[in-house]
Amino acid sequence: MQRIGLQEIRERTYKRRDAWWTVLLVDPLASRLVRLVAPYRWITPNLLSAIAFVFGIGSAVCFALGTHAWLAVGALLFHLSFVVDCMDGKIARLNGTGSMFGAWFDFMFDRVRVIMCTVALMGGQYARTHDLIFLWLAVAVVTLDLFRYLNSSQMGKLKRAMDGRLAEARGEAPGSAVPGARAAAADAELADDEADPADTVEVNAAAGGSRYIRLRNWLNARRIRIHLFSGIEYEMSVFIIGPLVFQVALVTIAAGALLLLFEAALVMRLYQATRRFQRQLRKIEASAPHAEADVPDPRAEREQVSAGH
Repeated sequence: MQRIGLQEIRERTYKRRDAWWTVLLVDPLASRLVRLVAPYRWITPNLLSAIAFVFGIGSAVCFALGTHAWLAVGALLFHLSFVVDCMDGKIARLNGTGSMFGAWFDFMFDRVRVIMCTVALMGGQYARTHDLIFLWLAVAVVTLDLFRYLNSSQMGKLKRAMDGRLAEARGEAPGSAVPGARAAAADAELADDEADPADTVEVNAAAGGSRYIRLRNWLNARRIRIHLFSGIEYEMSVFIIGPLVFQVALVTIAAGALLLLFEAALVMRLYQATRRFQRQLRKIEASAPHAEADVPDPRAEREQVSAGH
């Protein structure tokens, strides 16, 4: 059975940009596992999503036990769950086996896994310490996880709407619709924070802007997006770093603060992008009458010819 080379797998399955946790700690392992399972067509993306969910259940059980040793095992299982969860998208892109239902299936299992592990982790720590802070943290983790997914999705839709409106104003042909599974895959990409409005923002050429551009280019060359603390890093902090160092409450609070900070930065970039969109749209609309005036009217030409005769 001929296997696909690792380089081809990287070229065909890696995202153009991704979270640094995924690039550094997940992709190297996931790509090698994909190489092993890709020839077996019965290993479908949906099957991998289900396996990832089973690992998530095992992680939740370990978290519920609450001791340091079990928290470490739960953190390891959660990381394995995330690795397998990343494999399903790579298999879908590699073998062309993605589907709209698969995108829904993957998304729902991810959300259920986060809720399940949150309840188990914070509930286990509450049972061990009887500290009410863990109950409040459970609510905060679920709320922030849902917020960042909704925020990313809405930003992606707004960015596509602005791009389409500008193309329409310029008179450009609209892009071909993304059908079926490709549309679902595109939405999944956006849910992973690919829709960063920073891509559409003009950065001043001052020293601060130059440093930002250099940093962004340096990160992009390594496939790492400038949004350094996204939902992925948030989940990994809560469910891996916190349990491993046995500082669940402290790490969860710090991770929540960082997530809110970076989400606020995204909102600010989105605001700047919408203002830039309005300027560009006004400029295009202002030039449209002049462009129309330059276009000769065939009926007027025929009338002039008739008058001459």
